Amino acid sequence: MKEKIKQWIRYREIRSWYEKYERYLMPGTLVLGVCADWLTFATIDITSSFVLLGVYALVAGGTIAYLHSWDANRVPQTNVLRYLRLASPLLIQFTFGALLSGTFIFYFFSGTIFVSWPLIALFVILMISNDVFRRHYLRPAVQLGVYFFIVFSLTAIILPFVFHKIGALIFLLSSVISLFFIVGFIAFLEKVTQVIKHQRTSLIVSVGAITIFMNGLYFLNIIPPVPLSLRDAALAHDIVRVRGEYRLSIEDQSWWQNLLPRETFHKRSGEKMYLYTAIYAPKNFGTTVVHHWQYFDAEKGRWMSRDRLRFSITGSTSRGYRGYSVKSSVQPGKWRVDVETVRGQVLGRVNFSVAATEEPMEFETIVK
Repeated sequence: MKEKIKQWIRYREIRSWYEKYERYLMPGTLVLGVCADWLTFATIDITSSFVLLGVYALVAGGTIAYLHSWDANRVPQTNVLRYLRLASPLLIQFTFGALLSGTFIFYFFSGTIFVSWPLIALFVILMISNDVFRRHYLRPAVQLGVYFFIVFSLTAIILPFVFHKIGALIFLLSSVISLFFIVGFIAFLEKVTQVIKHQRTSLIVSVGAITIFMNGLYFLNIIPPVPLSLRDAALAHDIVRVRGEYRLSIEDQSWWQNLLPRETFHKRSGEKMYLYTAIYAPKNFGTTVVHHWQYFDAEKGRWMSRDRLRFSITGSTSRGYRGYSVKSSVQPGKWRVDVETVRGQVLGRVNFSVAATEEPMEFETIVK
């Protein structure tokens, strides 16, 4: 009896300390999860990354189920499990932080901020909205909504690696798998606690809204084409392939010119323009890449499509699949080239200006 009283007092002291510093512990554990991902993913391969993210997802789901089971008195109220219940919100925050940052890394490096900013902004908002999570993590519609968004995003990343291709059918399959998973998970929780049953309508609205939102972003070509990633790009006056290497003739520019956001290409009459790109693709992965050349019409105030030059790629080395497109009729002014999939998903964007010249120029040769 005396020992039980000591344990109860100790638990009350720890709980009091937790409640006092909860405001800092909750965002702190989420940030810790984010930092753990950035440090870990820099040193492990893709397969190991997926295994780690899968473990995080299972731990998050298991902790959510345990939290609701405890609150519904469906698990033994032992001293050890009492401490686990106290730590559950922190564990959920840690795994949510790791999962959000892990999926964010894939989407960030497979797209361009100019096009994919709505999805990237959503990830950033979820990662930094610590006070919102702190106050509402026990609300099933919020908790399970964020969890479903994470599972959906992660599934949409993994399936292209599994099937070695991307496309609308793969993304729709991700939707179906994620929906089956969350519906089954919610059905399980409904058997555990009446709270989930009472909030069924809000859960349906939350899951439905996320499904519509994600599919809307995909078919608007805002979600980037994971796992493809633009590794390198360069404008050149000439490109020659010699024994598997690409030799680019580029303008000799000063260091400060290389810092400018928009490169200026000096084009002589009749000269062609070359755009070199290196694109990462997993082994045995095949797809078609498009160089979408666009000119800014100052009179109309909008970008005009000028050409869509495509070529096929297959899984490559860490240097990326290298290729280039050639354009002959390029008028002076502002230009950009979107590196896209056939569907129009943008991997990256190259902005530049073209200036007419007849002056002799100095070139340097670089090898890619």
